[in-house]
Amino acid sequence: MLKLLGAFIMAATFFGLGFYLGQRPVGTLQHKVLDLQRSITTLSRNIYDTTMGDLRKRQALIDGKSRVVQAKSELLEKNFGEAAKQLGAAADTLEEATAGAKHDETSLPLKSLAGKIREIKREMSMRKLVSMKKIDEIEREIDRQINR
Repeated sequence: MLKLLGAFIMAATFFGLGFYLGQRPVGTLQHKVLDLQRSITTLSRNIYDTTMGDLRKRQALIDGKSRVVQAKSELLEKNFGEAAKQLGAAADTLEEATAGAKHDETSLPLKSLAGKIREIKREMSMRKLVSMKKIDEIEREIDRQINR
């Protein structure tokens, strides 16, 4: 009697599972898996792009700061031409970091900072005296951007 009852329960279970799975097409599960795979791929690509963009900006800030410090030391040694070259290289580095990036709130300060550096370089090219306070202010601004 128990064997008959067990066989009946198993048959009813398999019939119920077959009926349930038969109501759902096989392609539905495949479509859900493909959609999930696409969304995971898109998400990982976005994360990678964001991370690489942040790393590029950070590296550009560090390189820009080293150029500004070098320009500052050249100014102290009265090498105005070399200081202007270093400032130009610093501005180029900052602009290159924002060139391929999305236009968001993190790239705007870098662009304005590059503009300030170019303005100081222009003043040096016109043989005007540049105060060390301006260079120090730029250096502090780069530090603020690095510490964000």
